[in-house]
Amino acid sequence: MLRSTQQTTRDLRRHNRSALLSRLYLDGPGSRLELMQASGLSSATVSNVISDLISDGMVAEAGSVDSDGGRPRTLLRVRSEYGSVVGVDIGETHVQVGLFDCTLNTLDTATYPLGDAELDPDRVVRLVLRGITSVTASIDPASLLGVGVGVPGAVMPDGLVHAPTLNWSGVPLVSMLRSSVAAPLYVDNCARTLGQAEMWRGAGRDASRAVIALLGVGVGAAVATGADSYRSATSTTAEWGHTVVQVGGAACRCGSHGCLEAYVGAEAILGRYGKPLSASDTESRLVELVRLAETDSDARQVVADTAEYLGIGVSNLVNMLNPDKVVLSGWVAAVLGSSMLTAVRDAVKRHALPYLFAQTEIELGRLGNEEVALGAATLPVLRLLASGGRSFA
Repeated sequence: MLRSTQQTTRDLRRHNRSALLSRLYLDGPGSRLELMQASGLSSATVSNVISDLISDGMVAEAGSVDSDGGRPRTLLRVRSEYGSVVGVDIGETHVQVGLFDCTLNTLDTATYPLGDAELDPDRVVRLVLRGITSVTASIDPASLLGVGVGVPGAVMPDGLVHAPTLNWSGVPLVSMLRSSVAAPLYVDNCARTLGQAEMWRGAGRDASRAVIALLGVGVGAAVATGADSYRSATSTTAEWGHTVVQVGGAACRCGSHGCLEAYVGAEAILGRYGKPLSASDTESRLVELVRLAETDSDARQVVADTAEYLGIGVSNLVNMLNPDKVVLSGWVAAVLGSSMLTAVRDAVKRHALPYLFAQTEIELGRLGNEEVALGAATLPVLRLLASGGRSFA
């Protein structure tokens, strides 16, 4: 009975710390009164927990604000310098490793392009480890809270990764990395982790239900939903890129025909253009195509067709999921977004049910060039928030 009571007390302490820490982390500075109102915890509990978080170095005072007729209220914030996290983006065209502070501000990045023949798992792992070593060289190893890795595929419970866009099937990525990574390691699908980041820090922040589309060589999506009163979010992936938008259409790498990815994936876009381009890598060729679209009618038509197919794909999401926001993210969205966003919205308007379209915003991601690595970095942060920043074993 005593052990059960002790366990219950530890669980309650962890829950209270997690609730208040998450509220401060996700919503920004707040006062003890605001924390009490948002969490439903008593004034004494909030004061005790905040005192512990300050003592642990996770929370600090952040000035004060006037209150209605009373003394100014002291604001509290999560200390960005409490620790750092690493996020790794294993993409089809590059490996990018980012170092972020505790509140996900970028401190350093290392990017390694991948050629078409360089997706061998051993080589990719070497580049990941090289990047981690590079970005963490100047920090205290004890301050590293964890390493998150995002991959364009499914991560099985046994740590095996199935990533068709990388031609990986059953790759033991987790064990390959864990033997050389001293910090806690977390691996997940990159669309899911990007969805988490967009809900926390990006275009999905004010949404209750958002679809985050990840556009690259492959095409994926995550459905992200605000989960509780302090806006931590849950995110699930969907094989949106393999929904059919053209019966009997272009061949897709999955073996089917007419999949969305066969029309809006980077290689598919370049393939429709068909003319030689001077750039050597996929990303640079797509940038060149967009630039040519200003003067070349064929390039302009390719961009227009891409917007139409993407709009059809987004309209399917709108009709099926009724999100209040669709966010177009990933490097292809960054390259093409400004040139075709209006056309995508127009296509969605024509293909989606009017009353659902009227409830949905469609916009570009806001997280910048490190967005997928940033998404991966949310994995160790999630663990930190869930535990309340402390082990209660």
